[in-house]
Amino acid sequence: MPKIKHKELIDLLQQAYSAEKAAAFAYIGHARSVKNVDEKKAIKQIEDDEWHHRATVLKMMQQYDIPISKYYEVRFYIIGKIIWYSCYVIGWFMPFYFAGRLESGNVCEYFRMKQFFNSLGITEHDVTLYDMGIKEKEHEVYFLEKIKNKKMLPFFEKLFSWGNKSSFNNVDLDKKYPVEKSDVYCKKD
Repeated sequence: MPKIKHKELIDLLQQAYSAEKAAAFAYIGHARSVKNVDEKKAIKQIEDDEWHHRATVLKMMQQYDIPISKYYEVRFYIIGKIIWYSCYVIGWFMPFYFAGRLESGNVCEYFRMKQFFNSLGITEHDVTLYDMGIKEKEHEVYFLEKIKNKKMLPFFEKLFSWGNKSSFNNVDLDKKYPVEKSDVYCKKD
């Protein structure tokens, strides 16, 4: 197995792998806490997407002999379970808001991974990482659509820097760049 020497990429893969489990746990609680059947189905699909992303990241880690981080696994397990149970007590708005905010940041994880792999001359994961980044953006858009007209959004957006006017990524689903030109996404100068 080829080993890679890129500390940031290795850490990002390990974090993403564990954080996807936390997200999936959070969506289990979120889906169970909502009453609307369509919302339950949509959130369940997002949970399934997160499990798929976790499995995909694991395959990449195994390909390069990158170990699973026990620290991240425990940390994100606890975070995921706390969010799972909090969905039952924090009302309808906050789970949708914080899910959208989380997904907004997750978009860049996958585009940065692609950029890091590319810096090592590895392009075989480009399409997969691009697709996962776009899927995370679709999740962000779904959650924002649910809350975009809620009275609490301007306050939360001001406090937590995400909402109708701000995002943690520069992906526009209506004007997507193709995979080969997607390095403009989430570029750190």
